[in-house]
Amino acid sequence: MMAPPLFEFPQSLRALEEENEDNRLYARNPIDVAHLRPAQLEELVKGVSFDLSDKELFCIEEQDVFDRVYSLVRGYNVLPATCKVYLVESLRSNLSVLLPNVDSLSRASQGQDDVTPMLDRVASHRNAFKIYTFFLLTVVLTEEFNITSNNNVKVTASTRKKQPKTSWNWEPQRGRILNLIANSLEIKLALLFGSTGLEENYISFIAKNAFSLFENATLLKDSEAKDALCRIIGACATKYQYMAQSCASIMHLVHKYDFVVTHIADAVAGAEKKYADGSLANSLVREIGRTNPKDYIKDTVGAENVGRLLVELSDRIPKLMSVNIGLLVPHFGGESYKIRNALVGVLGKLVAKAFKEVEGEVSSKSVRLRTKQAMLEILLERCRDVSAYTRSRVLQVWAELCEEHCVSIGLWNEVATVAAGRLEDKSAMVRKSALNLLIMMLQHNPFGPQLRIASFEATLHQYKKKLKELEPDSPSESEMNRLPSVSNTSGDSEVDDVNAVLTKEQQDSLPDSCSPQMEEDLVQKDGCVPDVGNLEQTRALVASLEAGLRFSKCISTTIPTLAQLMASSSATDVENTINLLMRCRQFQIDASEACLHKMLPLVFSQDKSIYEAVENAFITIYIKKNPVEAAKNLMNLAIESNIGDLAALEFIVGALVSKGNISSAAISALWDFFCFNISGTTSTQSCGALSILCMAAKSSSAVLSSHLQDIIDIGFGRWAKIEPLLARTACIALQRLSEDDRKKLLSSNGSRVFGILESLITGFWLPENIWYAAADKAIAAIYTIHPTPETLAANLIKKSLGSVFECSGGEELQNEIGSGSAGIITTVKVERLSRNLFVHANGAMPADISKEIGINAELGLTASEDAILDTLSDKAEKEIVCGGSTEKNLIGHCAIFLSKLCRNFSLMQKYPELQVSAMLALCRFMIIDASFCDTNLQLLFTVVESAPSEIVRSNCTICLGDLAVRFPNLLEPWTENMYSRLQDPSVSVRKNAVLVLSHLILNDMMKVKGYINEMAIRLEDEDERISNLAKLFFNELSKKGSNPIYNLLPDILGKLSNQNLKRESFCNIMQFLIGSIKKDKQMESLVEKLCNRFSGVTDIRQWEYISYCLSQLAFTEKGMKKLMESFKTYEHVLSEDSVMDHFKSIINKSKKFAKPELKLCIEEFEDRLNKFHLEKKEQEVTARNAQVHQQKIDSMEDFVVTRNAGEANIESDIDEETDGEVVDPFTEGMPQSVNEMSKSICAESEEHSVASSELTESEPGDTEIQSPDVNLRGASKSRAKKSNMKDKKSCMSASSRRNIRSKQR
Repeated sequence: MMAPPLFEFPQSLRALEEENEDNRLYARNPIDVAHLRPAQLEELVKGVSFDLSDKELFCIEEQDVFDRVYSLVRGYNVLPATCKVYLVESLRSNLSVLLPNVDSLSRASQGQDDVTPMLDRVASHRNAFKIYTFFLLTVVLTEEFNITSNNNVKVTASTRKKQPKTSWNWEPQRGRILNLIANSLEIKLALLFGSTGLEENYISFIAKNAFSLFENATLLKDSEAKDALCRIIGACATKYQYMAQSCASIMHLVHKYDFVVTHIADAVAGAEKKYADGSLANSLVREIGRTNPKDYIKDTVGAENVGRLLVELSDRIPKLMSVNIGLLVPHFGGESYKIRNALVGVLGKLVAKAFKEVEGEVSSKSVRLRTKQAMLEILLERCRDVSAYTRSRVLQVWAELCEEHCVSIGLWNEVATVAAGRLEDKSAMVRKSALNLLIMMLQHNPFGPQLRIASFEATLHQYKKKLKELEPDSPSESEMNRLPSVSNTSGDSEVDDVNAVLTKEQQDSLPDSCSPQMEEDLVQKDGCVPDVGNLEQTRALVASLEAGLRFSKCISTTIPTLAQLMASSSATDVENTINLLMRCRQFQIDASEACLHKMLPLVFSQDKSIYEAVENAFITIYIKKNPVEAAKNLMNLAIESNIGDLAALEFIVGALVSKGNISSAAISALWDFFCFNISGTTSTQSCGALSILCMAAKSSSAVLSSHLQDIIDIGFGRWAKIEPLLARTACIALQRLSEDDRKKLLSSNGSRVFGILESLITGFWLPENIWYAAADKAIAAIYTIHPTPETLAANLIKKSLGSVFECSGGEELQNEIGSGSAGIITTVKVERLSRNLFVHANGAMPADISKEIGINAELGLTASEDAILDTLSDKAEKEIVCGGSTEKNLIGHCAIFLSKLCRNFSLMQKYPELQVSAMLALCRFMIIDASFCDTNLQLLFTVVESAPSEIVRSNCTICLGDLAVRFPNLLEPWTENMYSRLQDPSVSVRKNAVLVLSHLILNDMMKVKGYINEMAIRLEDEDERISNLAKLFFNELSKKGSNPIYNLLPDILGKLSNQNLKRESFCNIMQFLIGSIKKDKQMESLVEKLCNRFSGVTDIRQWEYISYCLSQLAFTEKGMKKLMESFKTYEHVLSEDSVMDHFKSIINKSKKFAKPELKLCIEEFEDRLNKFHLEKKEQEVTARNAQVHQQKIDSMEDFVVTRNAGEANIESDIDEETDGEVVDPFTEGMPQSVNEMSKSICAESEEHSVASSELTESEPGDTEIQSPDVNLRGASKSRAKKSNMKDKKSCMSASSRRNIRSKQR
């Protein structure tokens, strides 16, 4: 019997139609199914299906059946859905039945003696196996190709209608087919293919198509199909040694498609688990390890995917990866931060998972522990990586390790120290990761639920005493050496040190033994502590307590940094800082509670996320407790807060009341505190409770309705004398009453209330420092609740006047003030006069407001009546101050008196407290009336500049802001004087000036004039708060419109360059301002503007400053081109080394982002800069040499004339002397000095041929021995002539040129 033809896997489906000379199976008579009628096609399919099911499994190798199946597979796309189902199901079922028969073949061969029929049967099974596999995989590929093509084509309405209704569900069939092929690879195929192994083209066909299917993202979403493909790849690579090709295909997929990474990792890990063979993983790691690190710089997507694959493999097969980690470590030195990020993640996974079950011999155990320790050291080292992305990733890995409890006590404090240091990192993402790491370390710390330093110190002290008692009196040397090693387990010791000291049982109980809850119980009344065990256990406990103390101190030291981070411009900084402080508070870290109070002003942040973070923290800390506790927290906040915090507290309390977060029970508890219903309540607490209730009433006025009588009785009763602020708070409560409550109050207690308010204003039962604040609120309360407040205000002013002038002395006092005498004023009258002026001023402002409200109510605010309204408002203002009317009212009389009083500078200097009240009152009157303001504006600026009291200057500075809002046209000419307040020697004046100008500029009430450089100087103010306010101002200014700082920067640069600023301060200011410019177009434009400034400047210092500013810009490709194009504007400044350094800095930064083409241009530009720099230096040196040479020639001519005159005098002196006499010292000095000068000039002229050090050398005998007079003169002449000649022929040395240059500067 002739053997059936063999089936060989073709290169393509159509290749099966090609006739072969050898005995191979091919399609001899294919049928074109596309031209068959539906009935014929259905009949063909059913016939094939019947034959495959009715005949033997390997009937597929029969020529007729093969041809028909081939024809149907070739024309698969034209088959209707039912035909596809018949065909696919027949092929799949036959292959599924064929697979178990393979094992039966081996059993049948053992029972038969004749081998030949059995070999033929095996060959038939092998043929059928390959044919079924080929056709099924071809169907899968065809179907997937069709699905992908249909998804890529836009589906229109017409195509939807043409879709057949009987479309079949392909997804389940696909999963079953791929699983069947995967199963076929897992049986003993050696029975079919022999001991030589599978045919290479069979494995190649299976693997190639499996990898091609892996490129289909939609298919991989089908878990059944994906798992089957993973099994196929794992079997081909691992079981059938198709390793090299599989590795290449996997790396190709990973580099090209990011969605395959996790699935490839599943396939590799699955192969290792199923076959207990990690060769595929090893090959991949080797392939990645030997890749050139530079390749990953160009292929960033590939680098990211490769990194993800490594992390996924480390997660799935950590022990195998830990063996191969040495192949990857060299990539830490590569430039691709994505690979470094991935390797950091790999180390984190390995530390967490690869060393959990440490079994085997002691030597192997120690090796694994050393490996783990080496990995941890690398992770610590990477915290200082050059890339912010890598630093951030390392901190994230440490957080994961802390969460997994994989960080030993030995490394705990080291990691905490690194994280604390990273809080000041320049990158926001690194700071975020550091904050999250510290949160995680607190949450999972091994030292206990409370970390108070004092608690740890007390417990540690006691246990150290206990340790001394347990130690022998004369410990051996070995024991002495062991104790430090135990105490160091919390510091620099390694993992195995901790394990060596503590048994497993002790380690498990360690956190409990160190917990401060236990510590509080440990240190009992008698000062003794419970016994924890033997000497070793006590040593271990002491070591852990020391570690806990260090950790607590480390976290405490970060509190000042956290306070700064809450003012960060990055929202993530603020949010995570608040979260960390919340966690610190939970663990009772020292100073965390006080730091959390600083978050209150952040409720005004425009960033919604920041506000929500503050609100959530506020609710958690202060509100989410029982009502009494919540009320007490809020009350204490009100007592402890400053003015700014009280404003923030009022805002957030109002918001929480409107949302219902503050319950009615908490409100009731606050009333109980205010009414002293809770025992032990103090007057201060009562005042704090009323403050919170007033804040709540701003959102819900009904809060105060039920306790009106209590507000009057307690707020203005005897308790107000004990706590003076209680009266002021009660006045605020009266202002917050609802309309109905006001009517109710007036009807029942109106006269009593106004009597109390009148006594508060005119009486003297409140202290001086409290009275002003209370009187201010009392007057405001009168104007809020009184039906005719002007009448009551007039009576108050009259009473106040009566107390000052005592009815008869008024005119006398005014005359005294007008004449400049102050004899009549006494200390008592000064106090009363100050109060009177305060009442006048505060009565005048509400009167102005009240009149405007009345006019508005009569006329309405329609646009057509604006002119009438303005006229009546002006009239009302003049009536109040009486700027020009014939009849003067009370306030009008006071205005004239006040103006005279403030001009009496001698009186003001004698009574500074009077000047405070007088100037405040004057400013209040100026705000009301424009003409009065114009008249006294010069006086106000004189006082604000020259007043000795900083309180007066501060108040006047604030009033200038109010006046600028009220009368901008009047204040506009005084803009420079307003900016000059920024230079005041007083910190408070400068701070208020910054606040006032910030408010005016940011709210468009003042144009940014040419004095903004004064505000820029405040960025480097010696007071940190002022510096921070200035930074806040420029940050907010940069957010307006198209960033005004961009337009202001050149002007600021020019003015700062001409001011006497330290270089460091200038650089810090400009660096901050340039950092606020983010747009590339503005940066590029600034390059051109700054380059143009070089041409108009001759000062070297300004060249340096301009070039520094250029170096701070973030250069883009266009910016670099503009810098190169502007070369002519700055080529003349390149001779300066400092300028050249800044240009080199620009070039170095630009090379980092430049593309290859731009990089070539930058290198050419660098060569050009260096060339010009050297040329300019040489030109400068030549010019200086010529100048110095000319100066020396001129000096030599003067010297010769002087020498001749000196010689004549010497000759006349010598004639008078006798031979042999001693030369007179005075006459001796003349020729000697001439001699020395000529020698020094000679030395200078000979410097080209001798070392420069010879400049100051002289011959020893020249000054020690005198020659005869005549010879001396002759020597002087000859030397002078020689020196003159040499001087004309020589140039100066390098050292002398430098000396002259420095002298010129």
